[in-house]
Amino acid sequence: MKTIIENKENTLIIKKSKFIGVIKKVYSLDDINNTLNYYRDLYKDSTHICYAYILNNNKKYSDDNEPSGTAGKAIFNLLEINNIDNILAITIRYFGGIKLGANGLVHAYKDSINNLLNNNLKDKEIGYKVKINTDYNHSKELDSILKDENIISKKYDNNIEIVSIIKKETLDKLSNISYEIIEEIII
Repeated sequence: MKTIIENKENTLIIKKSKFIGVIKKVYSLDDINNTLNYYRDLYKDSTHICYAYILNNNKKYSDDNEPSGTAGKAIFNLLEINNIDNILAITIRYFGGIKLGANGLVHAYKDSINNLLNNNLKDKEIGYKVKINTDYNHSKELDSILKDENIISKKYDNNIEIVSIIKKETLDKLSNISYEIIEEIII
């Protein structure tokens, strides 16, 4: 299985229709729902917001009132063919007044996502969602250790509390800092 290296967005214009493609690495159904709600709110004036996701055994797509199988299903097939997991792919469409036909729609929706996948895939590896709790004396060391990791939240109070998604080798570097493994995940 593969996953994406980084979240990306792009815009394609095809026969005056605007297609905004988005790919995002996801770790939970809540993550998917929050992201979909964010884009629905951000692009509430769009004509269609079509998507597909694969998260472990959870798979779903939506054509969002485009002709059946021409949008979300086309995106979903692209994700499956590339053997990608932990991904949400969204395409926002603003209709430009020229009908593309079923074939044209399939190509447009696939292209909006395929461009984002190019040179952006890697083999999945085991990672960890961790909660780190330490004093301010470890601040610089922690910044150095986590510089390339996905920080979910930071809280500065009497201590520093960070929730992060990290690789196995980063976990090994935390030997003298207090942490708790929340869950093992695929990154």
